[in-house]
Amino acid sequence: MTAEKSDTATDPVCGMKVAPGTGKPSHLYNTEIYHFCSQKCHDKFVVDPYFYINGSHKTQQKAATKATEYTCPMHPEIIQDHPGDCPKCGMALEPMGAPSADESPNEELIDFTRRFWVSVALALPLLVLTMGEMVGLPFERWIGAKLSTWLQLALATPVVLWAAIPFFKRGWSSIVNRSPNMWTLIMLGVTAAYGFSVIATLFPSNFPPSFQTDGGVVPVYFEAAAVIIALIFLGQVLELRAREQTGSAIKALLNLAPKSARRINSDGSEYDVPLENILEGDKLRVRPGDSIPVDGVVVEGHSSVDESMISGEPVAIEKNEGDNLTGGTMNGTGSFVMEAKLVGADTMLSKIVEMVASAQRSRAPIQGMADRVAAWFVPSVVIIAVIAFVIWSAFGPSPAMIHAIVAAVSVLIIACPCALGLATPMSIMTATGRGAGAGVLIRDAEALERFAGVEMLVVDKTGTLTEGRPKITDIISVEEQGEDTLLAIAAGLEKGSEHPLAEAIVSGAEERGLTIPMASDFNAITGKGVEGRINGQIVTLGNRAMIDQQKLDLSTIEAHAAELQNEGKTVMYVTRDAALVGIVAVADPIKETTQEAIDALHKLGIRIIMATGDNERTAKAVAARLGIDEILADALPEDKKTLIEDLQSKGLHVAMAGDGVNDAPALATADVGIAMGTGADVAMESAGITLVKGDLTGIVRARKLAVGTLRNIKQNLFFAFAYNGLGIPIAAGILYPFTGTLLSPMIAAAAMSLSSVSVISNALRLRAIKLN
Repeated sequence: MTAEKSDTATDPVCGMKVAPGTGKPSHLYNTEIYHFCSQKCHDKFVVDPYFYINGSHKTQQKAATKATEYTCPMHPEIIQDHPGDCPKCGMALEPMGAPSADESPNEELIDFTRRFWVSVALALPLLVLTMGEMVGLPFERWIGAKLSTWLQLALATPVVLWAAIPFFKRGWSSIVNRSPNMWTLIMLGVTAAYGFSVIATLFPSNFPPSFQTDGGVVPVYFEAAAVIIALIFLGQVLELRAREQTGSAIKALLNLAPKSARRINSDGSEYDVPLENILEGDKLRVRPGDSIPVDGVVVEGHSSVDESMISGEPVAIEKNEGDNLTGGTMNGTGSFVMEAKLVGADTMLSKIVEMVASAQRSRAPIQGMADRVAAWFVPSVVIIAVIAFVIWSAFGPSPAMIHAIVAAVSVLIIACPCALGLATPMSIMTATGRGAGAGVLIRDAEALERFAGVEMLVVDKTGTLTEGRPKITDIISVEEQGEDTLLAIAAGLEKGSEHPLAEAIVSGAEERGLTIPMASDFNAITGKGVEGRINGQIVTLGNRAMIDQQKLDLSTIEAHAAELQNEGKTVMYVTRDAALVGIVAVADPIKETTQEAIDALHKLGIRIIMATGDNERTAKAVAARLGIDEILADALPEDKKTLIEDLQSKGLHVAMAGDGVNDAPALATADVGIAMGTGADVAMESAGITLVKGDLTGIVRARKLAVGTLRNIKQNLFFAFAYNGLGIPIAAGILYPFTGTLLSPMIAAAAMSLSSVSVISNALRLRAIKLN
């Protein structure tokens, strides 16, 4: 195809007008030449021509772009629309929301690493110059004390006035914002050491005798200031690297989704396209060993799929036509065609990533204790430093003022509230990531902490203890029309219901090849059953409560019903024009993992109550088989909510596990709501914990994770409190009468940095906690 220069073509990607022959890129596809405004549009088209030719890109649903917000990892309440430092603790703010799989490197880590190496390069010669005599290199005697002092000034100044600028900015910000923190103390300590040394170098004769050694020299502490800064940078670099590891779980989840998918186009062609070009309704081919690209359903073929990466279950699941698929899971050796149902931010994997990212920024109630301590900690440290200075200058040995400065600076440097602030957030960030990898999604840190103290677990039966896929087992008619007529009536009524029992009745009728009549005036009566009109007659199907409401005689069938209920089956009564027609019994198989999970929960100290809308006989049969502690039968949604409130009024901490719409009020009322990921969205929205795989083994994993996390947080807080409780008195000189030495500010700086690193390292141990 040729075109004159005066002609214009339309860019199929962005829609702009392009003048062919003016040096703009073009591409030949199916005998036609397409012209583009830029190389970027050209490259997009070449990767997926069909997507742009048929106009799919115009209907592509893109998430509304909004400005990135930034928050502090230690103070989530701090949110702003641009990067910067936290006004409370001085830490660099991090972008909110879920990160991208190809997230750019941490700029703060890069900058701090560069400043660290510059600090080390200048601090090492300082140490050799001032302490070389200890290893047989008396440089100070060789070159003279005066020249040595000036060399120290030259080496320390770039460290203090360039490398340490971020520390001073944060320290000054803490004073301006009236939020003293570790940077306040570091700024005061380094300024005192460096400022004193500069004045001592420039004006040594102005110092009184109390500042001079026996040789009349005023000691300087340039090496202390430089080494302190280098050591603090070392601690910050280690901390930033460790904090990055807490996000490894999110990055691992993001990497589960493939970058491309093989789309089958409507013209029969198929090729790999970028994942963002996949739309709802697209047909995709999944080959052996491929990752499932998006959420969807199998429409052709079959295979086994490994869902362990998001569910925590190691067993591959067989997938046939009509079965649901979750994006990010791994296909086995089979090949099949799937239809995309949920794409982009709507996929299960995207929701998991967003939930984990949100949970990692949340605060646990136990953090309040650390916050209260931190509020008075820094002012107290400054007062202790002043007291140490006064006591040493008044009562210390000669040179008294030098000892006083060393003690005061050491107190300021060693007292690090950073470890106190990191104790809880680091554990929460690590734990939520670990939980996501095991199929346990934590909505916020408060839910995790509360679940560690739960004593009672209230569980629904259908879909929680059982498979949630019941089947008809018995049909008993009291009229002459027979079982098929009874089942057809029941199926006609239940066709308008979404309850699992309704699905069992409709499926049973279809399997028998029955003609299912249409029902009108359908009405679902919560906790009792359904009613409607079939062939002009009023028909009801429900539990004993619905029959009692109609005051019907059950004497002809009561014995049969009791027998079925004693076998753990659910009995539903069918009436027509206020006359009993018969009963339909349904059995919902108990999940294979339920018994093992209940035994494990008992060992973890949790009592279990089964609250079900089923009758008491059936409930008791199921409870006896599983070893459940208590039951609440014939329970309406408000009854479950009342049960939880009654338990809470006795001082018990209660969790509720369920998967249905009717469980939402109880889930919201419980101290911790646990939603089965296979259940209704409203249940998940009401819950603090969601289990990707809908069975009780997930609750066992969640309990172990909660207990382990709370224990880890308490260990971190103990380390932080114990460290400061011991470190500050030692830095102030409490051991001097026994050892004759004061703690060097450099040793104090090393200890301060290592305290934060020790807390972070302990938190990272949660990544290896055993949950299965």
